[in-house]
Amino acid sequence: RKNGAYGTPQKYDPTFKGPIYNRGCTDVICCVFLLLAIVGYVAVGIIAWTHGDPRKVIYPTDSRGEFCGQKGTKNENKPYLFYFNIVKCASPLVLLEFQCPTPQICVEKCPDRYLTYLNARSSRDFEYYKQFCVPGFKNNKGVAEVLRDGDCPAVLIPSKPLARRCFPAIHAYKGVLMVGNETTYEDGHGSRKNITDLVEGAKKANGVLEARQLAMRIFEDYTVSWYWIIIGLVIAMAMSLLFIILLRFLAGIMVWVMIIMVILVLGYGIFHCYMEYSRLRGEAGSDVSLVDLGFQTDFRVYLHLRQTWLAFMIILSILEVIIILLLIFLRKRILIAIALIKEASRAVGYVMCSLLYPLVTFFLLCLCIAYWASTAVFLSTSNEAVYKIFDDSPCPFTAKTCNPETFPSSNESRQCPNARCQFAFYGGESGYHRALLGLQIFNAFMFFWLANFVLALGQVTLAGAFASYYWALRKPDDLPAFPLFSAFGRALRYHTGSLAFGALILAIVQIIRVILEYLDQRLKAAENKFAKCLMTCLKCCFWCLEKFIKFLNRNAYIMIAIYGTNFCTSARNAFFLLMRNIIRVAVLDKVTDFLFLLGKLLIVGSVGILAFFFFTHRIRIVQDTAPPLNYYWVPILTVIVGSYLIAHGFFSVYGMCVDTLFLCFLEDLERNDGSAERPYFMSSTLKKLLNKTNKKAAES
Repeated sequence: RKNGAYGTPQKYDPTFKGPIYNRGCTDVICCVFLLLAIVGYVAVGIIAWTHGDPRKVIYPTDSRGEFCGQKGTKNENKPYLFYFNIVKCASPLVLLEFQCPTPQICVEKCPDRYLTYLNARSSRDFEYYKQFCVPGFKNNKGVAEVLRDGDCPAVLIPSKPLARRCFPAIHAYKGVLMVGNETTYEDGHGSRKNITDLVEGAKKANGVLEARQLAMRIFEDYTVSWYWIIIGLVIAMAMSLLFIILLRFLAGIMVWVMIIMVILVLGYGIFHCYMEYSRLRGEAGSDVSLVDLGFQTDFRVYLHLRQTWLAFMIILSILEVIIILLLIFLRKRILIAIALIKEASRAVGYVMCSLLYPLVTFFLLCLCIAYWASTAVFLSTSNEAVYKIFDDSPCPFTAKTCNPETFPSSNESRQCPNARCQFAFYGGESGYHRALLGLQIFNAFMFFWLANFVLALGQVTLAGAFASYYWALRKPDDLPAFPLFSAFGRALRYHTGSLAFGALILAIVQIIRVILEYLDQRLKAAENKFAKCLMTCLKCCFWCLEKFIKFLNRNAYIMIAIYGTNFCTSARNAFFLLMRNIIRVAVLDKVTDFLFLLGKLLIVGSVGILAFFFFTHRIRIVQDTAPPLNYYWVPILTVIVGSYLIAHGFFSVYGMCVDTLFLCFLEDLERNDGSAERPYFMSSTLKKLLNKTNKKAAES
């Protein structure tokens, strides 16, 4: 065999009998970098833990950083947070972060009437008004001084508590506010503003407030349906396990049953959508278009529109046609792929503990997610209220930070009698606070790196176990006692650096995609078409790059598991091996991926239909058992997503087995010729597969 554009084919080696046991450590430098990064990640978590306070997510805090309504504090009987100037809270980002750049205090209850400070000062309502001023307020200043110093709000408007914060009850008090009139109020800096600004600022917050109400209803649905969701996920797990077991003994029959069932499930979905579409014909309001209806927090409204069911029917019909066409054109290749799946079933049968390995991966991923989420929460709650000196007259200390409690007796106050210490913003001016954004990016990057490392460890472990099966000349006698544990030990002992290297490359691409998404959100309001086009192209390119790197890494990990070479060498050898056999790759490898996708769709579709009939009270036997819900789609979507993840976990073992056996099969063809001196390691099933592929290649 001669050298080609894609490297030199493997040569016969009588000593080669599968995964090499005598191997050395690979990519040690990257292993050291990973360990140092983990140490730094732990340090970031400790620093965030010392500065952050996740109670800020639950309990609101006033401008001095004190919690409202928490037991054991002086604000124990003041559970609600009141904002002096609600206009500054109009930004959705501010509302989501529960922080607003305006003075805020804890109060016993939200205001229930409309009052201005100027009118209340000279009336008997002043005692009521004083409870919304800063603690310890003494009425010994003029009106302008009180508003200038931010001791009291300029205006009170009727408010309702939401998430323990007082927000204007615009709809309930809209007429009294006389929106559109020239009614004015004075803000905390002595300037006069139209009351319409206040109302418009609150209206801008309305979308986010509705989103919060939606989130609260969804949370309520989870509290009453969580055990039924768990039952649905257990059913999905049982179906996946049963499917895998049946696939072990009845691979050919199960594949065709799976194909037919997927077609039938999609067909029923099309039929159900058509029936709903026909039922709504002539019903009042059913012909309203989705565009005219706009966004509604109650998604059940959309199910009363004919256009919704028409859209569902079109989507399912397109999917049905695509699958049928693929089956027609790939019918011969499916027969060949079934043989490869049969061999994978035998391999999984001899290494049954491999079906449990996804639980290990799931546990490690949960640890990564938990650490990332907790660190992100602690970092995001590290901001502090910053106070600065303000003075209308010339003062050398203007814009310097100050402490509102000690400022009256400070040197700055004596030198500048008219100066005042006022709340400026949430954040901080220390080195830690300036580095918060960078720490959040580092937190996200380390999450991607560690998560990809965990996935890579699982792929190398499974590949090593299944490669041991393939390269055993007498199956299963030549198999090692514990192939999965042996492969896991080799991966951690010798190839931590290589796994870290592959995971690092993928993590860099993923963090770039996250940054591009962030920039894209910031550029949405811009009218620069060139920037939008460039951003779209970059997002598309990096999406394709991520998919290619995942494919390359997967095959590189298989070569690492077999030969123990470093990451770059393994990736090159795997790529060249696939390119030297590109026809077989197209014939076999991707068809099995398609079949496994159909298996996932079958399990997800079956469990999803069962969940739909149960949570919509359409199963008469258990009609009264299903819990009452605000949105029945919440548990249904949760069960569907969870079922897909569970099915993906089981089928990922099969997918890794097929990919490993496929690469070993290609190497076997290059190393051996099937003679008595150089026998194939493949089983009789794969020998038939070889004959079929050779015949297919000759015909083409």
